Amino acid sequence: MSATLLPHQRAGAGVPLVLVHGYLGGSQQWAQEIAHFSTRFDVIAPALPGFADAAELHAKNRISDMADAIITLLDDLKLTRFILMGHSMGGMVAQEIAAKVGDRVLGLILYGTGPIGLLPDRFEPIEVSRQRLIADGVEKTSRRIAATWFRDGEAATGYELVAKIGSSTSREAALAGLDAMAHWDGRSALPFLTMPTLILWGELDRTYHWSQIELLWRMLPNAQLAVIPGAAHATNLEKPHLFNTVLEDFLKNF
Repeated sequence: MSATLLPHQRAGAGVPLVLVHGYLGGSQQWAQEIAHFSTRFDVIAPALPGFADAAELHAKNRISDMADAIITLLDDLKLTRFILMGHSMGGMVAQEIAAKVGDRVLGLILYGTGPIGLLPDRFEPIEVSRQRLIADGVEKTSRRIAATWFRDGEAATGYELVAKIGSSTSREAALAGLDAMAHWDGRSALPFLTMPTLILWGELDRTYHWSQIELLWRMLPNAQLAVIPGAAHATNLEKPHLFNTVLEDFLKNF
């Protein structure tokens, strides 16, 4: 086993399905998807360096470097072909992976994400998040931001889970993740991502508004769009049955 092997959860057998979490996220947020899809797929949910189970690892401050870390893990696991899903910042990482090793990506799922790292129309600008993170610390920032991911805020069923996961992020990674997003723009690569792609978005998402989703939909050559009504940024936790049903429809082709 390589010394560079990222911490990850793995279950099932079949075609590899790789799940990449986003900012202040971790592999634990995919528990329902791991349980649901491991009957048909080899589900792999890594932790990005500095986040959750990988909090002790040196953080990456560029999306490209995060993508390289995931690619290295997949190489270590000897996975030459896989389906790839990324959520939020993890969707940026997934786009970057697809741009780097697109011939290995059987299908791409871009969930609650977009191609512009500065996140236009986000609930607050990246720089405001940076200033508040420095002032308030990781745990308070995680709880505050997690509330924006749900239609019902802190009252939502999945809120405490994602707030807890986010609180385990290292301070270095929390700051590095904001830098990584602010310096990334994936629009130029979109016309070259020709693999079958599902764009999955909650209509009440306050992090990625329609302008970002529309760019993906219009610029990706082989994309379909699914909008989950009445859900926000953490759609898989707010409406898990509908979320998994939409995924099943896309994944039946693999």
